[in-house]
Amino acid sequence: MLVSYSQSAELQEKRKKYVPKGVSNGNLNFAQHASGATVTDIDNNEWIDFAGAIGTLNVGHSHPRVTTAVKNQVDKFLHPGFNVIMYESYIKLAEKLCQITPGDFEKQAIFFNSGAEAVENAIKISRRYTKRPAVVSFVRGYHGRTNLTMGMTSKVKPYKFGFGPFAPEIYQAPFPYMYHKPAGMTEEDYVDQVISDFEDFFISTVAPEMVACVVMEPVQGEGGFIIPPKKFMQAVSRFCKDNGIVFVADEIQTGFGRTGKLFAIEHFDVIPDLITVSKSLAAGLPLSGVVGKTEILNVADPGELGGTYSGSPVACAAALAVIDIVEDENLVGKAEILGQKIEAKLQDLSTKYDFVGDIRRLGAMVACEIVEDRSSKKPNKTKTSQIVKYANENGLLLLSAGIKSNVIRFLAPLVITDEELAKGLAILEKAFE
Repeated sequence: MLVSYSQSAELQEKRKKYVPKGVSNGNLNFAQHASGATVTDIDNNEWIDFAGAIGTLNVGHSHPRVTTAVKNQVDKFLHPGFNVIMYESYIKLAEKLCQITPGDFEKQAIFFNSGAEAVENAIKISRRYTKRPAVVSFVRGYHGRTNLTMGMTSKVKPYKFGFGPFAPEIYQAPFPYMYHKPAGMTEEDYVDQVISDFEDFFISTVAPEMVACVVMEPVQGEGGFIIPPKKFMQAVSRFCKDNGIVFVADEIQTGFGRTGKLFAIEHFDVIPDLITVSKSLAAGLPLSGVVGKTEILNVADPGELGGTYSGSPVACAAALAVIDIVEDENLVGKAEILGQKIEAKLQDLSTKYDFVGDIRRLGAMVACEIVEDRSSKKPNKTKTSQIVKYANENGLLLLSAGIKSNVIRFLAPLVITDEELAKGLAILEKAFE
C-alpha cells in the first residue's frame, strides 16, 4: 500500500466542503507534477496512468514540445477572441485538420471548447444544412453532458437521471454488440440482423426524411469500447448517403492515433461527412472541433456559430504541437504495439480468472469485460469496482466503463515507456488477484 496522505487529507476535507459531490473522483489524491505516463502526487507517491485524463493524453503528460508551444504562445497573448480579431494558430490548425482527416473533398474546420460542444455544433450545422430536425445516435453511445448530448447518451445513471426533460427529436438506433449476440446465431447472421433492425428503425421510429444527421462513435467509448463490424459501419454510411442524412463520426475519444490509425473511422473504409474531435487534440487543454465538407460547414451565416473562448490560441498552439508529435514519433504505430502488450497481459489473466470475459481492442483502445463467469456472461459490476478501486489505491490510475459498469478500459498515453507499462501491468495483476 502507498503511504503518506497527510497533505492529501486536508485537501480532501476542503474538496468535500467546497466542491459538489456531483463531480466524481476515481482517485482521491492530488497531482503535483506529471510526465509521460507517470503522475506524482503532493505526498510524493507515483501513479502509473492508464486513464490518460479519460483519453485526453495520447502524447502523455507535459510533453516538452507541447509545453514549449504553450509557453511561447502565452508570451504573445492569451486570448484576443477569434470573433474580435483573428490569430494565425486557429487558421493553421484548421488547415492541418482539413489535410489529415479522411476525404479528398473540400473541407473546413471550426473550433469550440469541449467534446459536447463539438457534437452540438455538428448537429446545429447538420440541421441548418438539411433543414431537418431529427438526430439519430446509438444504443450505448455517449456524446456528452449538455442537455442535447445527454439526450443522445444511453446510460441513465449517472449521466441523465433527474436532469430532464431532454431536447426533442433525438432517437437511439440499434448497435451491434458481438460479445452478447444471441446464442446459436453466427456472427454474420447477427450483423445482418442488426443492419436489418437499423433499417427498420427508420420505418418504426423516425422517417429518414426527418433526420438531419446520424452521429456515431467508430468505437463506443463510455459504452464499453464496443467495436462494430465493418459491414455494419458501411451499411450505416450507405444508408445516410442514400437518404441525404449527414453522417457524423464522433472521434472525440478515438482520434489522434488511439486506435492504430490517425482516426478510427479509417479502419472501416468509410468517409464521414463531418468529424468531431477533442480530448487528445490539445494534450489536455480545452479544445474541440468539427471538421468536414465545406458545403455543409459553410452553410451557416456569420454569427450563427462560435463562442467567447472557442478556438483558444493557447489550445490551438498545443494542438499543432500534438499533431507534429503524433506524426514525428509514430504514435499511430506505437498504439498498435501498446495495444498488443496490454491485450497479451489480459489474455494471460484470462487463463487464471473465469471472471475475465471478452477482451477487445482496436489499436491501444483496449477493454476487458468482467463477468460472473464465461458461461453466463452476466455483468459483474462489483468485481469491476473492486479491481478499479484496488488499482487507484495502489499506484495505478484506472477507469471502468460500460452501460452496466463492468468493463475495464485502458487509455494509457501512447508515449508510455516499457518501464511504466510494466509497473502498471504488475499493479493490474495484483488488482485481479
